[in-house]
Amino acid sequence: MYDRFGHRAEEPGSPFATGGPFAGGRVDISDIAIGGILGDLLGVFGVGRGDKGDLKHLLDVSFEEAVAGCQKTVRYTRVVTCVECAGSGARSGTAPEVCPSCGGRGRARVQQGILPITVERACLRCRGIGRIAHDGCPPCRGQGLTSADDTVKIAVPPGVEEGATQRISGAGNRTRPDRAAGDLEITIRVRPHAIFQRDGDDVVCTMAVAFTDAALGGEVDVPTLDGRVKVRVPPGTQPGTTLRVRGKGVPRRRGIGRGDQRVLIAIDVPTKLTDRQRQLLEQLAAENGAAPSQRRSLIGKLREILG
Repeated sequence: MYDRFGHRAEEPGSPFATGGPFAGGRVDISDIAIGGILGDLLGVFGVGRGDKGDLKHLLDVSFEEAVAGCQKTVRYTRVVTCVECAGSGARSGTAPEVCPSCGGRGRARVQQGILPITVERACLRCRGIGRIAHDGCPPCRGQGLTSADDTVKIAVPPGVEEGATQRISGAGNRTRPDRAAGDLEITIRVRPHAIFQRDGDDVVCTMAVAFTDAALGGEVDVPTLDGRVKVRVPPGTQPGTTLRVRGKGVPRRRGIGRGDQRVLIAIDVPTKLTDRQRQLLEQLAAENGAAPSQRRSLIGKLREILG
């Protein structure tokens, strides 16, 4: 600072003075990379600069709501135009004045020390607005902007997936009183279900059936998103077998109708066997041609596999 400007380093007009881009000799790297030199140079090529005021919000829905669709109300906080001063930043009864630094243009030409070129950027004194409120509005502290709570209604379509987004134009923040508000982007987050999981358009669940039902066949009650239904278990059903219930899945993302519900079969056996049950299992093992020692091993394996 002293080598370049001497005792005038911190006088008004110096880039190192109060209000200058390098006030106090400290360089804001983010300002140089985005809002400063590179920002101005990129603007020549049509690349936007600065915050557009877009907001992101997570919307939690239940598994059932994601499948059937629903209406949700999102409550959030955003930056809006100050109602008290209507965005002028001036106290009620007063009016802002034209910025003397940029003449009301909101842009000023600045010669940066890093590159030997002069670039045009937002006026630092009026923050690009072109006007200055000397008697600032108390609620917004002269900024012309304030935070406020807002609500928006969201239509969650049937079959919506985790991570799906909806964009609502103009429901985001205002970055300046004279600019339109950004957008609000809603991202759907589906809460896990205790029983069901989703696989594409299908719903998957695991159902435990008794060993006798798996061996002999029978009907079992299976929970679905539409209530319990009867499902036929074929004789000789093995652990890991998948049964299919048509039309009990998720509304199809493409086409019409719904996917299916897939039921993964697990075998449920008692943790303790009565003497009678043990005799019957040993008799079954004997009829299958197993030796006494193999029968005991078979019973142990049944407990291990089925328990």
